[in-house]
Amino acid sequence: MQQSTKIRRLVSLFSRLPGVGEKTAQRYVLHLLTSDPEVARDLGRELGGLHDELRPCARCGNIAEVVPTEEPTVCDICKDPRRDTRLLCVVGRIHDLLAIERTGAMRGRYFVLGRLLSPLEGIGPEELPVPRLVARIADEGVTEVIVATPPSVDGEATALLLKRELAATGVTMTRIASGVPHGGDLEYADPITMGRALSGRQSL
Repeated sequence: MQQSTKIRRLVSLFSRLPGVGEKTAQRYVLHLLTSDPEVARDLGRELGGLHDELRPCARCGNIAEVVPTEEPTVCDICKDPRRDTRLLCVVGRIHDLLAIERTGAMRGRYFVLGRLLSPLEGIGPEELPVPRLVARIADEGVTEVIVATPPSVDGEATALLLKRELAATGVTMTRIASGVPHGGDLEYADPITMGRALSGRQSL
């Protein structure tokens, strides 16, 4: 079917999103084109300011809203005085942090590695922000680190690396318990399963 250049460009852009194929991208574009124009305008404004208004939290790596009067940029979780600063949960990705937060079982704070140890992908120990993690443990008086990397080959390798690298800090290290399927992503675990895995964590 002959399409306008504008539609082809939009379909191509939507297709770059994870899990979005060409047909789904085309449905998105046609829906926006035939629905209330304000929806497309609002979406465009929000997307246009995405990188200006959001950036990684300077402390944990979570997504944080930029406040012009505050420097550095810190997320709401790190700002929350009700959080237990002695308890730090280490996750591989922001998706995993959000999955744990949905359970309501985590009373401490987080540290996002941003990636997992993966020799096959060329990600070695030097690619992980372990020195920054060690510094945060010392600065905030952390007494327990929960390693919440996924139960996959890369997740287990990352957990073992953290166990070795953090041994000198003297913190208690625990690993989230079973309940999350092996080889699966924390992102797709339901809140009840994720909550049980967190509350049933074990010594690492």
